[in-house]
Amino acid sequence: MAATPETPAAAAPAAAARRKTGRHRGEGQWAVGHHTPLNGNEQFKKDDDGLNVRTRIETIYSKSGFDSIDPNDLRGRMRWWGLYTQRKPGIDGGKTAILEPEELDDKYFMLRVRIDGGRLTTEQLRVIGEISQEFARGTADLTDRQNVQYHWIRIEDVPEIWRRLEAVGLSTTEACGDTPRVILGSPVAGIAQDEIIDGTPAIDEIQRRIVGNPAFSNLPRKFKSAVSGSPLLDVAHEINDVAFVGVNHPEHGPGFDVWVGGGLSTNPKLGVRLGTWVSLDEVPDVYEGVISVFRDYGYRRLRTRARLKFLVADWGPAKFRQVLEDEYLKRQLTDGPAPEQPSGQWRDHVGVHQQQDGRFYVGFAPRVGRVDGATLTKIADVAAQHGSGRLRTTAEQKMIVLDIEADQVDSLVAALEALDLRVNPSPFRRGTMACTGIEFCKLAIVETKARGASLIDELERRLPDFAEPLTININGCPNACARIQVADIGLKGQLVLDDDGNQVEGYQVHLGGALGLEAGFGRKVRGLKVTSAGLPDYVERVVKQYEEQREDGERFAAWVARADEKSLS
Repeated sequence: MAATPETPAAAAPAAAARRKTGRHRGEGQWAVGHHTPLNGNEQFKKDDDGLNVRTRIETIYSKSGFDSIDPNDLRGRMRWWGLYTQRKPGIDGGKTAILEPEELDDKYFMLRVRIDGGRLTTEQLRVIGEISQEFARGTADLTDRQNVQYHWIRIEDVPEIWRRLEAVGLSTTEACGDTPRVILGSPVAGIAQDEIIDGTPAIDEIQRRIVGNPAFSNLPRKFKSAVSGSPLLDVAHEINDVAFVGVNHPEHGPGFDVWVGGGLSTNPKLGVRLGTWVSLDEVPDVYEGVISVFRDYGYRRLRTRARLKFLVADWGPAKFRQVLEDEYLKRQLTDGPAPEQPSGQWRDHVGVHQQQDGRFYVGFAPRVGRVDGATLTKIADVAAQHGSGRLRTTAEQKMIVLDIEADQVDSLVAALEALDLRVNPSPFRRGTMACTGIEFCKLAIVETKARGASLIDELERRLPDFAEPLTININGCPNACARIQVADIGLKGQLVLDDDGNQVEGYQVHLGGALGLEAGFGRKVRGLKVTSAGLPDYVERVVKQYEEQREDGERFAAWVARADEKSLS
């Protein structure tokens, strides 16, 4: 007779499985007593706090050169100060997953400057531009997290770069690593006419308490956050670990709705509401509570499950809120309303807009966030000539000049347009975003920035009359730094076969993703992949199908949801 679960033949393996489960070391959660490092990343963090590597960079590595850097510092702790090794030139995308890290590493670094809330002065921007020209071969990209990234940085130059940045109030502290990354903020906080509440004081207090604090410098993974009181919902709150979204409470007035557990990459999840209303003064305490829950209860056994989104998915928002209140805040939070629908179709603040004080702010679009040091210094000069010296970066790879008098607007717009920085861009220039790609990123499989820039030019030439909002997000690998799952057209880089059977650069296509209160992930059409060379043809074709089939006022994502696969292919 065959063994059944009741027979001794099956009982022994089952008992062994139970014993094995009982010996399991758990998910590495500190709060339940699992302090033994369960992987190499946890071990090097336990061995030495990443914040301590700065001293070695300044006193040893910058003097002895790249080859003197300890591997655990090189590919680990140096991220705590915004430094990643960049990709060695000439390595094609097919080698990305095959080569060892030391084979992919170039002897140069990407360096990320964190810009909390996207706030800059013209003096700061000029210094950023000068550093780019002197130390980074002119490179400087605006990111979708309001930062600026350099490439070609030598370890010998890092102390001097830090000195210059810090002299004007900028930093690279915890711009990368398993740390509290840059705090996104509405780029028009405190100046927009339609603002619900200005979150700037909360960002300042969070930064003061958290950034560079050893109590929060060893998290399970990176921690992304956002604070915005804009009705445009302009900080992609749905895909942050914690986000504070401006709302009006019927009794308590303006404050913030709290979201937790968002994130993309290869296992995307949208954030969930805790159902609470917090005042401006409460935001730093709640932020500290949420990041503490992550530090103590976050999963540390597997890097692939170490983001807060996995804990939130397992617990649910009710338990997360209860733990936050009972163990960390020691009080109950106030129940509150959800945000209202976004007040505009675009969330990037591009164009000319009047401020609360009667002056104007002017937002402009470079191509896919790609600028350079010379351009940044020119932007600083133009902004200083026309405004008060204040600028902002956005979460959409854009930039804004603040405080423009009415009689200076036209002159500023003309000066920006002369730099190929569009104040009234086409939907393709405005809506196309790209990550770093294979040019510098060790994880990338395909090129992105140049492909995005050329795609914009082609679509503007082929579809000059198209005027609907459309987002095209291009990523060099599956990790979704460019948010491919929440774009109208999301393009995930991979190697594909062309018509002749040759392996070439291309993209898997996601269609109909969106952020906003109707946020959702893009639809994959079975087998739909395009070559890099064939990308303009494909996008032109699907946009024309949309134009022919759309109903009055129908957005691209809504059309995708009901379109047949033939129309999308």
